[in-house]
Amino acid sequence: MENLNEYDGHWITTFLGVKFHYLNPGDDEIFIKDIAHALALTCRFGGQCKYFYSVAEHSVRVSGIVEDKFKFRALLHDAHEAYLHDVPRPIKQDMPQYKIIADNIQKAILRRFACNYGEEDQADKQIKLADDILLSTEKEFMMTATGDWTPLPTPLGTFKPLSWKKAEQLFLSKFYIYSTLEL
Repeated sequence: MENLNEYDGHWITTFLGVKFHYLNPGDDEIFIKDIAHALALTCRFGGQCKYFYSVAEHSVRVSGIVEDKFKFRALLHDAHEAYLHDVPRPIKQDMPQYKIIADNIQKAILRRFACNYGEEDQADKQIKLADDILLSTEKEFMMTATGDWTPLPTPLGTFKPLSWKKAEQLFLSKFYIYSTLEL
């Protein structure tokens, strides 16, 4: 009997049953339903928050803050976490290899969905600010003992987190809307 090594080739199996090569993903390995499902089941802050709050919902909320022309890119700003999981910011700083792999996957996702349309610097600045605004809001309502955090922008109003299933549906809905916008 052949010895099966699940790590041979550096791949994981996705929700849809796709073999995803995380070090060198091909376009034929990236599907929005895999991304939406995984992000909907992935809790922000590595799960260290008061309530379950998905990366999918966070992504939808970030996309709601930026200019229309950047909404699609904002929705996908954490899409790599569908394959790598959500790693809190302070930990990412101590994992340089994670950042390299995450950036490579993120580029592959943006390429797969034709989300590189120019103005990346401006888009990235808006998305970073929107992400920080959401982080500030999430900090207020989802976290405890955040007094030592770096100062953040003024938080938005209150919100109640969605179920993972609703977050998945909303993420997919926004994906199909934003991907067809002609800007």
